[in-house]
Formats: sequence, C-alpha cells, structure tokens
Amino acid sequence: QDPQSPGAEQFRRAAGQVAEVPFGLSSSAAVLSHYGAAENTVVLFRTVDNDHRDLDMSSGEVDDKKLIRFVRMNELRLVTEYNPVTAIGVMQSSLQFNLLLITDKMSPKHPEHMRKFRAAAELYKGKILFILLDSNLQSNERVLSYFQLKKSQLPALAIFHTPDDEHEVVAVDDISIERVQDLCNRFLQ
Repeated sequence: QDPQSPGAEQFRRAAGQVAEVPFGLSSSAAVLSHYGAAENTVVLFRTVDNDHRDLDMSSGEVDDKKLIRFVRMNELRLVTEYNPVTAIGVMQSSLQFNLLLITDKMSPKHPEHMRKFRAAAELYKGKILFILLDSNLQSNERVLSYFQLKKSQLPALAIFHTPDDEHEVVAVDDISIERVQDLCNRFLQ
C-alpha cells in the first residue's frame, strides 16, 4: 500500500531491468479490487493465455532478483522461447494446445521463419501457445527425441494437446503462415 516501501523499491528496480515487460504500481483499493489482487502482491498478467500469476511480497524475502526470476519463469509471449527458465510458465499455461517451431536459431532462414511464425501466432492468441525450440540447446535434445526428430529433419512444426499427449509433427523446409494455419486448423478440429 505504501509506494515508498522497500517492496515497492524492489519492484521499481526489477522493472528497470526487464524493459520489454510493462510494469505498473498501484495502491488504489479500486484497482486492487478490479483485478482481484491482494495487497503487497505482484500480479503478472499474461495476454497470450488470458491467465495471471501472483507473487506475495509481504514476507520481505522477495528481492528484485527473485522478482525478475518470477517474471521470467511465468511470462508468456506471442512466441515463447522454450528453455529451462521459461519451461515452468509453458507447463503451467492454461492453454491445452501447443505449437512448437523446432529449428536451428543460427540458420540464415531463422529471422524469416520467426516473422511468419509470429504472424500466425497472432491468429491463435488465447487458443494455442506458440513455442520456439532451439535445436542447438543441449537441454532441448529430450524434446527432439520425444517427437522422434533428427536435426536433419528440421525445421519442423509439432503441435500437441497437453491433456492426452496427442500430437502431430510435420517437417517443413519453409515456414508459411498458410502452412501453420492449415496444421493448426486441422489439429483443432
């Protein structure tokens, strides 16, 4: 409730270090009520899956580093890159459909593939979680083996339904918005 409190100062420091995520601070009872937030709580709103995560700051044990880690672990973007930090937010998403672009981020075609993948992600916001999986990360090798993919078969699109692990994998030489839409629409049906 006190904008000058140590917790508010930690919040401001964290906000200064995570420039790409908008931060807001409010002590208004009306604002807290509107969002269903408790006092001394950080609420992370995720527009991708229309969900939120809460972090209780009242204990005094949360510093700016822990707050930044909370944001990084729980934020979801239009396209979320899968790694050990973001894995928690991805696994806790309320969205039951996930579409992975499994690719080599060092490929010269990567920027163009990402542009098209992001454009397709806009069309399915709130329905499908779009995830980028870099095949170069050793921590992602388990995902490649789960989908029975070899690096020579990449890039690939893998869509799956989390409650029953039903999935479909398509190796693609070129990513197009139409190809992504076709796969998503077919799988959703």
